[in-house]
Amino acid sequence: MKAALRWIVLALLAGLAVQLYFAGRIAMMVVLDPQSTAFQRSEIYRVATEKGALPWRQQWVPYTAISDHLKKAVIASEDATFVEHEGVDLEALEKAWEKNTQAEERAEKAASRLGSKAAPAGSAKAAAKPPKIVGGSTITQQLAKNLFLSGERTLMRKGQELLLTLLLEALLSKQRILEIYLNNVEWGEGVFGAEAAAQHYYRKPAAKLSAYEAARLAVMLPRPKYFETRPGSGYLASRAATIAARMSGVEVP
Repeated sequence: MKAALRWIVLALLAGLAVQLYFAGRIAMMVVLDPQSTAFQRSEIYRVATEKGALPWRQQWVPYTAISDHLKKAVIASEDATFVEHEGVDLEALEKAWEKNTQAEERAEKAASRLGSKAAPAGSAKAAAKPPKIVGGSTITQQLAKNLFLSGERTLMRKGQELLLTLLLEALLSKQRILEIYLNNVEWGEGVFGAEAAAQHYYRKPAAKLSAYEAARLAVMLPRPKYFETRPGSGYLASRAATIAARMSGVEVP
């Protein structure tokens, strides 16, 4: 019993030490720009391993050197209540949960219909498309995940993401959170940050992006590698027009 209690205490102390480490790292970001993120490091390894070369674009620019159009577009597209919430948008999470539940139900019905037909055993599962999972993460949650965590989806990782989100909101201003996010988010294969994206797609600095250009970049964020290879996507154009129309009502920190 004593041995079990000792291990529990050690585990709690180890967990506390990890959280203090993260808190220290985030506190340093008040004045120091992060050199890289966990996601970027995993991408460096993947690209170098798969391709044997490392095409990489990233250049940190201060908040004032990023077009307000891009700030508004990203907020409008990714997190409409960014300046209001404290890290987590419960309404967005609830909507995402409902959409995912409905998608799973549709997938199950499709699999059932396929299975009811005279198909070979096991083919229904293979033919039915898996449901598309919709996220409800805020900009702060995305930043927490990209800065420190792996891409696995477990309850423990999600719990750690929530703690990191609260730490980011407690220790950094909204402006600083958005600045770090825009300088590190992925916009294509080896393309990270607003400046690199603006130069890569439009051959201009991030400060000079127009409203529509900013909207197109914002719409790419959920699937940057996919849209990078499909510049003529009709969805990209129509969704960008929708985001551009919303931007006038968006508040930036």
